[in-house]
Amino acid sequence: MSEEKEQTGGSWEDLPLPDEYPEPHMENKAALNREEEEDASAATTEEGVKDQSAKCSPNLLQMLKAAESKWTPQGQHEDGAESETGEQVTEARKTDMQIQLTDQKQEFNKRPTKTGRRSLSHSISQSSTDSYSSEMPALMVLRKRAAGEKPLAGAKVLGCTHITAQTAVLIETLIVLGAQCRWAACNIFSTQNAVAAALAERGIPVFAWRGESEDDFLWCIDRCVGGNTWQPNMILDDGGDLTHWIYKKHPSLFKSLKGIVEESVTGIYRLYQLSKAGKLCVPAMNVNDSVTKQKFDNLYCCKESILDGLKRTTDTMFGGKQVAVCGYGEVGKGCCAALKALGAIVYVTEVDPICALQACMDGFRVIKLSEVVRQVDVVIACTGNKNVVVREHLDRMKNGCIVCNMGHSSTEIDLASLRTTELRWERVRPQVDHVIWPDGKRIVLLAEGRLLNLSCSTVPSLVLSITATTQAMALIELYSAPEGRYKQDVYLLPKKMDEFVASLHLLTLDAHVTELTDEQAKYLGISKHGPFKPNYYRY
Repeated sequence: MSEEKEQTGGSWEDLPLPDEYPEPHMENKAALNREEEEDASAATTEEGVKDQSAKCSPNLLQMLKAAESKWTPQGQHEDGAESETGEQVTEARKTDMQIQLTDQKQEFNKRPTKTGRRSLSHSISQSSTDSYSSEMPALMVLRKRAAGEKPLAGAKVLGCTHITAQTAVLIETLIVLGAQCRWAACNIFSTQNAVAAALAERGIPVFAWRGESEDDFLWCIDRCVGGNTWQPNMILDDGGDLTHWIYKKHPSLFKSLKGIVEESVTGIYRLYQLSKAGKLCVPAMNVNDSVTKQKFDNLYCCKESILDGLKRTTDTMFGGKQVAVCGYGEVGKGCCAALKALGAIVYVTEVDPICALQACMDGFRVIKLSEVVRQVDVVIACTGNKNVVVREHLDRMKNGCIVCNMGHSSTEIDLASLRTTELRWERVRPQVDHVIWPDGKRIVLLAEGRLLNLSCSTVPSLVLSITATTQAMALIELYSAPEGRYKQDVYLLPKKMDEFVASLHLLTLDAHVTELTDEQAKYLGISKHGPFKPNYYRY
């Protein structure tokens, strides 16, 4: 996403939190009672970023050394035997998984009674075994290598991410590595109900369902934290809502944490604000700016998923359409490339002159939104900022203009200005609203301004495998690092780990990496097993 750190508006610390949290809708609350009971019984700035690429914890070193076996271009050892990683990926394809997406709604909405019901966690494991094993190979390898030593033994991980089948594979992996987990959703529309139900049936406390209200969302986070019944020591966050909640509502708990892992640009902004104010009293790992996250989750993933989300919700043909993409960071680059490939006429808005120049070099016209808002057919916000598309823009849009957001937070579109008595909202299909002006003009708003791809479609499992493995490695690194290695600040993931995560996915794509000779490695002044690029290298 576009790195507009100075444009984020007011301080994160000033964001309001309610003093009272309404109970969720009764039909949703009933689905959570059992999980609460089981959990209760179980309880008897450039300057602010530090790079630790030269250091890794002892547990991680063992895993990383295993990745440094000598490879030939065919992916074999010098003696011709298949590498350990290859064997593990092959075995991983046979590993029994617990999550699938088949018949999600039917399985969840039946809400069978305990008497004679079929186990969700068992029944949904059959058809997805091969697909998730092959599409998420790195997590399977990580399970096999580290399961014996349990690097997360004693870790109590509190998570707030999108709850999808791929996230369930991550949660199960963390448990295999020794962690205890509790989970809430970071987005009210992205939860896959069958997955949440299956995790809860396995005894993993999950507080989420698809279509939560804003009050439900806060209630779920509050219950997930657990109060006095469960004391977390690690946070895995996506967007910073969970971190913000604990910081504001449970300050003593916040100070006792061993580490925070954050994967979104929105959450990283918030951590930087705390760090600059001297109020970040726990080390945090910036996964968002790791190469594996930026390039694969943000760029390549959005390049595919933006079209999936738009097509599913609007059935629109984009050839010849005029599209304004706000922001030309990694997400914006992916969106623009996909739309251009379909024949759309793409305009870009940017505040960063470097990103703007990149857009020009890629063949896009850089312009202010106010200059083209009357003529464009689609407006896509992906800056990570707030109030990018405001009421003035919305008033000037033509009839039928599609408005959506590819950033994490819904703040990019000024939704509050649309909830007035003069405007009428009409739900035409799931996640699609027509906002109608008094003169009859209407705009098409997707997912109520929330993250389009995860709210209205799905994301490729291979991409999520890369991100999930990076998150798991970051948790292991922070949890097992010796005291004093990480101060109370925000850190980048060590480059060695980035390369390790990438290498675990190459076999799935039948890619064979060339090995440096001793002479070549000496010439470059690096180890023949990496890291292969200096910390300042821009991929």
